[in-house]
Amino acid sequence: MPRAIWTGSIAFGLVNVPVRMYSAIEDHSLHFNYVHEPDGSRIGYEKVCKEEGKPVPDSEIVKAFEYEKGEWVYMTDEDFEAAAAENHRTIDIRKFVPFEEIDPIFFERTYYLGPEENGERVYALLLRAMEESGLAGIAKWVMRDRQNLGCLRVREGAITLERMHFAEEVRSLEDIAPKQVKVDEKELAMASQLVEQFRDSFDPTEYRDTYRDALCEIIKAKRKGEPVHAEPVSEPDEPTDLMAALRASLEATQRGGGRKKSRRGGNGNGELDSLSKEELYELAKDADIPGRSDMSKQDLVKALRAA
Repeated sequence: MPRAIWTGSIAFGLVNVPVRMYSAIEDHSLHFNYVHEPDGSRIGYEKVCKEEGKPVPDSEIVKAFEYEKGEWVYMTDEDFEAAAAENHRTIDIRKFVPFEEIDPIFFERTYYLGPEENGERVYALLLRAMEESGLAGIAKWVMRDRQNLGCLRVREGAITLERMHFAEEVRSLEDIAPKQVKVDEKELAMASQLVEQFRDSFDPTEYRDTYRDALCEIIKAKRKGEPVHAEPVSEPDEPTDLMAALRASLEATQRGGGRKKSRRGGNGNGELDSLSKEELYELAKDADIPGRSDMSKQDLVKALRAA
């Protein structure tokens, strides 16, 4: 059972649903430390006053806001509690909206909301009502000294809370989106055909953090004292002829029966040649080919053909 990171209630109208909040995401990052190489001891860091050049005890450290240059306003825990007093322990639903109307760019982080002890009945009531309406709840709540905007939706029999960005946090595309460019109709037709060759349904289990996998392989190799060599990375050539590049890409996917089929385990000669190094590494991992993290793309192809 995961540990709850926040407890409170969902409020809609005069109904309160007591809930516990859990992180919906597990961090699988590899965590590295700086150590002193001769003795393997960790490197420590001190909190130092930049003016005095001396370490400062925690009792003398306070939060402060620089109102103007050099003018600090010191804040206490009570100040933050006063600002959050309105809904410090309440996820306050303001309205229900169709989920498909929300642009995914607003989603920041996902949490699971489970019922508090003895709150299962009212939790189930809200869940069923949301399920039958097909709507998502837009809510506000305060956690960790900040107010949050959120979206409540139902996922696999539980209420999920998506923390969202406020509108002013999302940058305008005015200076980023390209100006209107004329597109060649023949190039567009071929690009659309290439897109169709890649069409498939989304299966999240098809994708892995292969960079993390490769790091794990290197860590294991170095632990055994085995040498590790980095493969030189060459910059891809800029296509001089866009139509030729589109045609070659389309022919490559058609020869291999489509890139999506190749990813699922095809190992014909033509298919392997058309795969990226990352896709070849995934196949080598499935085949448990030793030393795969040190192999070049050509080495991976050879090993897979011999497997």
